[in-house]
Amino acid sequence: EEARNDALVTLLAEVARNYAEVRGLQRRLDVANSGVRVQEESVSLTEARLKAGIAGELEVAQARALLESRRALVPVIVTAHKQALHRLSVLLGQAPGSLENELATMSAIPVPPAEVPVGLPSDLLRRRPDVRQAERALAASNARIGIAEADLYPRFSLTGSFGFESRQAGDLFDWDSRSWNIGPNVRWRIFDGNRIRRQIAAAGARSEATLYAYDKSVLGALEEVENRLVAFSQEQSRRESLEKATAANKRAADLSNDLYKAGLRDFLNVLDSQRALFDSQDALVQSELAVTTNLIALYKSLGGGWEPEIELVIEATSN
Repeated sequence: EEARNDALVTLLAEVARNYAEVRGLQRRLDVANSGVRVQEESVSLTEARLKAGIAGELEVAQARALLESRRALVPVIVTAHKQALHRLSVLLGQAPGSLENELATMSAIPVPPAEVPVGLPSDLLRRRPDVRQAERALAASNARIGIAEADLYPRFSLTGSFGFESRQAGDLFDWDSRSWNIGPNVRWRIFDGNRIRRQIAAAGARSEATLYAYDKSVLGALEEVENRLVAFSQEQSRRESLEKATAANKRAADLSNDLYKAGLRDFLNVLDSQRALFDSQDALVQSELAVTTNLIALYKSLGGGWEPEIELVIEATSN
């Protein structure tokens, strides 16, 4: 049962992660297409200025180079988006591509809460299916030691039988032909003492190995949770910095473009500000996706689905 629960938690986490990736890649594709449109406008502007004699061919070549670099990013994102969509379909037991129409409309990346109630380490041991599985394996291994030790002692049993017996076939089922016996039975492997002790030692060694496996499972679970917590919290800080950087780059790109149109700045400043803006926008979307996927990984490391609110909803539905 615990192995099944562990597989179920893993499956749900993969479904959630791939869904978040689908939405994140849709956002990245939108940012890339927006960058392509802006660069197409820049190319048109520089070409018009070239015809008017107020810009050189270098500016046109630089604008076209940045445009093609933005266009080259689009197929990469489309490929990753299709692959995530296919994985999500297969995880749900459907053919690849069956969700394309349902998820064609762009939607926001699922927004995680700012804080996650982790709870005590004892709660973690109670929630994680793999830890519970290791604990039951340890209990079963300890029980096998007692089973092996039981062979050192005699086993008593009381047995009996009832039937009919007769020398004449015609009298076999007469009441006077009834036969029965009852008595104790003793079984004692008295001459297998050394073999039994070796079996006990082997069972103890297996139990000790199972104990080490249980300790490893517990420590690994605690380490995984701590790592996921650090990744989740630090990615939130990174996202906040990228939000500020994107806003600043947007302001810088607008100012550079205005100054270029007024003839106060060269086109290189415009290209640099636009490149910085597109990079920060793409990095921001990736960070937002990383925050969500890190939270999903944290939920998975915590065993998933332990919140009281969720348990109450499930209970009400089942009733």
